[in-house]
Amino acid sequence: MNKTNVIWIVMALALGLAGGYVLNKPDTENAEAVSKAGPCAGGAQPLMWRNPMNPAMTSPTPAKDSMGMDYIAVCAETGERGGGSPAGTVRIDPATTQDIGVRLTTAVQKSLSRHITTVGRITFDETRLVTLHPKVDGWIDKLFVDKTGETVKEDTMLLALYSPELVATQEEYLLALGNWEQLKNSPYSDIRDGVKRLLDSSLDRLRFFDVAEHQIVELQRTHKVRKNMHIHAPAAGVVTNIGVREGARVTPASELYQIADLSRLWVLADLYEYEISWVNVGDRATLHIGSMPGHDFTGRITYIYPYLDARTRTNKVRIEFDNADGLLKPDMFGDVEIAASAIRSGVFVPREAVLVTGKQAHVFVQREPGRFEPRTVRTGITADGLVEIIEGVQAGETVVSSGQFLIDSESSIREAAAKMVQPGTGTTKAPRHEEKKNTEMKGMDMRGLGMDSRPTQEAPMMNMRSMHDSGGENE
Repeated sequence: MNKTNVIWIVMALALGLAGGYVLNKPDTENAEAVSKAGPCAGGAQPLMWRNPMNPAMTSPTPAKDSMGMDYIAVCAETGERGGGSPAGTVRIDPATTQDIGVRLTTAVQKSLSRHITTVGRITFDETRLVTLHPKVDGWIDKLFVDKTGETVKEDTMLLALYSPELVATQEEYLLALGNWEQLKNSPYSDIRDGVKRLLDSSLDRLRFFDVAEHQIVELQRTHKVRKNMHIHAPAAGVVTNIGVREGARVTPASELYQIADLSRLWVLADLYEYEISWVNVGDRATLHIGSMPGHDFTGRITYIYPYLDARTRTNKVRIEFDNADGLLKPDMFGDVEIAASAIRSGVFVPREAVLVTGKQAHVFVQREPGRFEPRTVRTGITADGLVEIIEGVQAGETVVSSGQFLIDSESSIREAAAKMVQPGTGTTKAPRHEEKKNTEMKGMDMRGLGMDSRPTQEAPMMNMRSMHDSGGENE
């Protein structure tokens, strides 16, 4: 290769490197112009620049992303009187506010009650259940009511019972009755009183054994001992259980019948722990049964149980309902609506206005049209779609109730930017990862990569003398 060709190659290579430097030279002049012009309102300097496609990527100076798009300046907001706004304050054009679906509402001071909806199970009124047992040993001769579900009235004849003890008691009564008839006109008062006491005690014993009055009257009239004595229903209701059949031997431990008065029933409803504080004994409740649409039953809470169910972690309340028409039946399920009488006063906002992040709750308050300020609030009770604000918002302030998620995204970026401003300087402090990267770059020996460690303007330049010398040597 002759010397002329080598010179032309070296010149072509130098021109190529010079062109690359021009094309890749950082736009420091443009950055300085942007910095001097002040891209923020009033010529203020931005807090930082952020990637338009990925807000998490920021830069303390103007930059471009991998696609060549300019980073967006993040400007600080100023207050109405020139003071600094709280970190995270967002300003949005009213037209944009409409486009992203931002809706506003007013925090109101009001008194609030609550309607609680739950599920209830119908059961017997325990005070209207009657269980019938015999008072003596014996055998069942005849069942007059032999089917469960039958409706009986008070004093309805249920069964006939043979008992040797009842037979002996009848004989004692008849003996005392005969003595009384003979000696009731005795001139001796002691004799009359003794006979009378014996007659009364034998009569009381028959009644204590539940012998029916009509059988006692018949015994007085006929003076004949009856083999079978009748047992009658002590109360009106529906027979829910029959424990014996004809011919069975019974003792006082045997259950003969169970009778339930269904004219009044209980509904047991389950309430969660946070709902218990709203209800009181006497609160009105409405029962809806799926098989009887349009038919509502009204009752009252009569008891709140003093313990929780260990499995469901709920508290039972007892509601009494009138069932004179017999439409309600035990073990039915229904929806219960309780109109709680407890009333709470406070400042309330719609539930959707509150953003819960971790252990804190936030709302966005509109300070002026298009300007939204984030607030950390302390919430209280929740009822009817409203949340009580105990601290952080005053009655009459306007809060965002829809679209606040988009505002929150922008507010988080601005708050992060505000935290990066060094106190007292007004300048932006580079993120930790940027500082670390800059430190590593400064400590790196660029000569080890075949590049000069001088300023960037000279970095692309190559030592032409060395290339010429090498070219000469190659020659």
